[in-house]
Amino acid sequence: MDYDVVVAGGGPVGLMLACELRLGGARVAVLERLTEVDTTIKGGAITTPGAEALYRRGMLPALAEVQRQAMDRFQAFMRERNGGNGGGTAGQGLGIIGHFAGIMLRADLVDRTEPGLGDAGPAAEIAFVAQQDIERLLGVRADELGVDVRRGVELTGFDADDEAVTVRTGHGTVRAGWLVGCDGGRSRVRKLAGFEFPGTEPEITCHQAVVEMTGAEDLKVGWTATDSGVYAHGPMPGRVVTVEFDGPPADRNAPVTTEDLQARLRRVSGVDVTITEVRTATRFTDHARQVTDYRKGRVLLAGDAAHVHSAFGSQGLSLGIGDAMNLGWKLAAVIAGRAPKGLLDTYTSERHPVGAWVLDWTRSQVAAMRPDPRSRALREIVGDLAGTVVGTTYLTARLNGGGVRYELPGEHPLTGRSTPDLELTGGGRLADHLHGGRALLLDLTDDPELRALAAGYADRVDTLTTGCPSRPELAAVLVRPDGFTAWAADAGAKAPTSTAGPAKALEEWFGVPAGAVTPG
Repeated sequence: MDYDVVVAGGGPVGLMLACELRLGGARVAVLERLTEVDTTIKGGAITTPGAEALYRRGMLPALAEVQRQAMDRFQAFMRERNGGNGGGTAGQGLGIIGHFAGIMLRADLVDRTEPGLGDAGPAAEIAFVAQQDIERLLGVRADELGVDVRRGVELTGFDADDEAVTVRTGHGTVRAGWLVGCDGGRSRVRKLAGFEFPGTEPEITCHQAVVEMTGAEDLKVGWTATDSGVYAHGPMPGRVVTVEFDGPPADRNAPVTTEDLQARLRRVSGVDVTITEVRTATRFTDHARQVTDYRKGRVLLAGDAAHVHSAFGSQGLSLGIGDAMNLGWKLAAVIAGRAPKGLLDTYTSERHPVGAWVLDWTRSQVAAMRPDPRSRALREIVGDLAGTVVGTTYLTARLNGGGVRYELPGEHPLTGRSTPDLELTGGGRLADHLHGGRALLLDLTDDPELRALAAGYADRVDTLTTGCPSRPELAAVLVRPDGFTAWAADAGAKAPTSTAGPAKALEEWFGVPAGAVTPG
């Protein structure tokens, strides 16, 4: 066997998955058909769950620096718009935290006490990080971890059986135990494996570009709905977006020309702009599809290979990173022979509902963008709701994706949720103890029985005895490698080890303890 896993696709999702697998001890090769990072304009932001995942792996300083550079570009754009005057910070400039269907959401109307909005720690400050920058950062990390990233090598086919997968490329064959398709919305792995991919047909053509133009002073900043569709201008110099409801493009692979882009921007905005140069441009549509199961035998899918949707809300990148975080530790455990029965099945059962939810939210945004009278009436109502604290908080929390909860056994409010970035005694935070990609048992009441229970899992689960002054009600928390809470208990109730709760959770997620005698 050449590798434990071959990952097809070296974008952010493929690289993130490869890094997670390496942390779990797997031998990984990434096959990427492009020789360099694609500089075509793509997603320019990341939601908190995606930033939180990278933060938990020690990448916060690098993300913060990339965001600082993005904010410098934003400042330049605002100075240009304001005739040379300072643009202030993001909150003082556009004063927005995001948008729903191009309806701007004001930062000062968000209630940060809403679950999923106020407990991610420093990761909550990260948003303006472009997809290409994340891919570059993960490429460096993959190299540091010893991932074999093969650029300029494209998967052309594969044969899978019950024991392994033989992957064919233009540079020969590679044999591995598993194949994961992270090769985008037009995934060759998905098509060759025969995954079912139901969904809804597209109805829009959307263009996004960075251009040089004249006459732009009459374009409104932000998102604007018109009689012809919707357009956006900013928040970076020269960035424009057009959304038209004339059906999908006849040829998605055709080059985006200056003439076509100019005609569309004039038609939607009603402003007589002249585009003199196109620096980068792309088109996309709103077809929304999702595979019915993320696994077929020894072939799995993650990211856009498993689900496609429009880019509205900047949810796709974080959704794919969440797939990688969820799958990585589970597949690594299977490869190492330490996984409990059915662990890999939880990848689909946990991530499929999250993907379906994102698809519906992107569909709803398209519905609120349509220029027909009924949709515009709906848009007015949503706009009114977005002008309230309750409405903005609801929309922000859902678009942000911080409210995800897996249906795990247990009644504690934290169970199944992304664990809050707890401040621990001594000044550290939870994320500081998750860089190695291992599970973590937080013993917050110095409980020797709990530690004795966890001793049999020392090869899989780290144990930390500490305090949490900001959450004195917590007695113990079992954090999975992906940062989600597998089990938690409060102080003042029965001692955590007085029930089967922690023992059951440890065995359910991490198998039998070392030295245990299994039936058989």
